[in-house]
Amino acid sequence: MGNMTNRYVVNAVGKGGQIYLTHCQDKHTLKKWVAEHKHELIMNELKIIDKKRHPLLKLFSFNK
Repeated sequence: MGNMTNRYVVNAVGKGGQIYLTHCQDKHTLKKWVAEHKHELIMNELKIIDKKRHPLLKLFSFNK
């Protein structure tokens, strides 16, 4: 088995109070997961963390 790393971490809250924590390898699988679970999630509570993002960009990024 090769080196399997997950780039994106998804932390979300469902409409019924469920907590979702999942990992995605690339942007395509991330968009697919969000599209499949969109009706179950509170979109304002959705957090996506890019683990390979440059640290300086994290410092200067703006949150909602």
